[in-house]
Amino acid sequence: MKQFLLRLVILAGISFLPTVSNAQLREKAEELLSTTLGNEPKEPVTSTDTFSLDEQHRKDSIKMQELALQLQEMKLNEILLKDELESTKNSNATADSLKMAEQRNRIDSLRALTPGVPVVVEGDTLFHLYAKRGGRTPVDRAEDILNIMVKIGTSHSLKKDSIYIYDSEYVTDIMYGDKVILSITDQDALWQNLSRIALAEQYQPIIQNKIQELREQHSILQIAKRVLLFILVIIIQYFLFKLTNYLFKKLRRKIIWLKQNRLRSITIRDYEFLNTHRQGRVLMFFTNVTRWIVLLIQLTISVPILFAIFPQTEDLALKIFSYLLEPVKMIFKSVASYIPNLFIILVIYYCIKYIVKGIQYIANEIESENLKISGFYPDWAQPTFNIIRFLLYAFMIAMIYPYLPGSDSGVFQGISVFVGLIISLGSSTVIGNIIAGLVITYMRPFKLGDRIQLNETTGNVIEKTPFVTRLRTPKNEVVTIPNSFIMSSHTTNYSVSARQYGLIIHSTVTIGYDVPWRQVHQLLINAARQTTGVLPEPKPFVLETELSDYYPCYQINAYIKDADKLGDIYSDLHQNIQDVFNEAGVEIMSPHYFAGRDGSASTIPASPYLDDRVEPSKK
Repeated sequence: MKQFLLRLVILAGISFLPTVSNAQLREKAEELLSTTLGNEPKEPVTSTDTFSLDEQHRKDSIKMQELALQLQEMKLNEILLKDELESTKNSNATADSLKMAEQRNRIDSLRALTPGVPVVVEGDTLFHLYAKRGGRTPVDRAEDILNIMVKIGTSHSLKKDSIYIYDSEYVTDIMYGDKVILSITDQDALWQNLSRIALAEQYQPIIQNKIQELREQHSILQIAKRVLLFILVIIIQYFLFKLTNYLFKKLRRKIIWLKQNRLRSITIRDYEFLNTHRQGRVLMFFTNVTRWIVLLIQLTISVPILFAIFPQTEDLALKIFSYLLEPVKMIFKSVASYIPNLFIILVIYYCIKYIVKGIQYIANEIESENLKISGFYPDWAQPTFNIIRFLLYAFMIAMIYPYLPGSDSGVFQGISVFVGLIISLGSSTVIGNIIAGLVITYMRPFKLGDRIQLNETTGNVIEKTPFVTRLRTPKNEVVTIPNSFIMSSHTTNYSVSARQYGLIIHSTVTIGYDVPWRQVHQLLINAARQTTGVLPEPKPFVLETELSDYYPCYQINAYIKDADKLGDIYSDLHQNIQDVFNEAGVEIMSPHYFAGRDGSASTIPASPYLDDRVEPSKK
């Protein structure tokens, strides 16, 4: 009975253990209990002492069994914990690999759009940075690397072999002693398609060589050489100053001698323009100006050289040289570039001058009645000459104005606006029309019979008067236009262009993307060649002006000579385009029309084109 109770207590205790190992522990406990209890002596208890001893023995056995069970449970828990840690590690590794792959894809997509930040040390680009680290942007990282490399390179205790690579779990550092020169992260490695250690091994010799170069540049020997060169340049510049002053002193003495012995007064008729004293002062002035220019040129050359000797001030030397050189370059460039403009101005001036003299001679002949012109009265000679002279000189000023220095400045523009305002306020409408008529006459933008366009009006010139110009439109409408309006409008002369060069007509059609563009070009050219009035030479040509959402736009261009038949030629061209495309089985998809390709009917007429379809020519 006691054995049964003991077994019951132990099994009840086992039932409260973790469920994972209940079965194993229960089996083990029952085995141990049966062994322990089975080995007990079976003699009958006869005394109190024997009973106490056996009771103590059973208690010890139970305690040992409990300890054994606890130990077994701890081992099982340890196994379970190891399994859980391994599972967590595997899941973290999988997550890291997925995250790394995602980052690589994102970097590949940004590689073509993201420019790297160069790490520049004293003018040399060592490598580029793309990624942030610890809240530091690539620009900040590049600046930090520059500062630490310059600090290490300028140190006289530099040891090249002290630059090494230290690799940790999350970052790879390129270090000098205990100073970190560059920290390479996984992001940096992904940008370069390398591992961290491979990228560090690539950058290490670059950093070593540059630091060694910095050390050589900042060595005591190099500093001594630079100091000596600095002193030498100052000495040379001092003697150049002395030599310049000496030469100009001799030149001034020569000028004084010339003023006293050789120079003569310059007179224009009876006016003494420059006496010998004034000539001497002018020569002295130009001598002093030349002297200061020479000294300035010497300083311009020597000062940047002095700053360029030391690496710390090399950039400043370049800036100073550019500040001094740019104004000089600008002056010489402006003078050299203005010489052609000056030549043009002189040509325009002398042309207008001799034209005015020629017109003045004709006006004098008409006024003296030596020359008679039908419809022109002698008393009109001088007023007409004055008007023409004013127009010619105004025309001359207008032509010269763009070639004047500073013509595009606000001052010049303001003056031109002011002069124009005075003229507009001081002239009446009639006078304005007369002046405009005269300008039109001599400028010859058109002549009688020409087909022109004035703003929205198109027609042939049928009459020109000092006040108005009359046009006959293609609808036989006679339009009277004031000459002042013509002067303020844009005039397009179709006849002049047609006579001299051949007028280009053009029309745009849209064709679906499913039609080859070479076929469309050939069809349009065929339509143009069939059009009456289109010249065979130069040949018609096609331009593709736009690629729209539903169709490309094709523009046919052809040359004509007869501008008066412009409307008829356009109409004939459009008819031929329709005929040619319908015969070739090609749908014209304009304006703003697109064909459904789901079996819908074609927009091409059924006859006669489908019966007499012509295959498109192939190039």
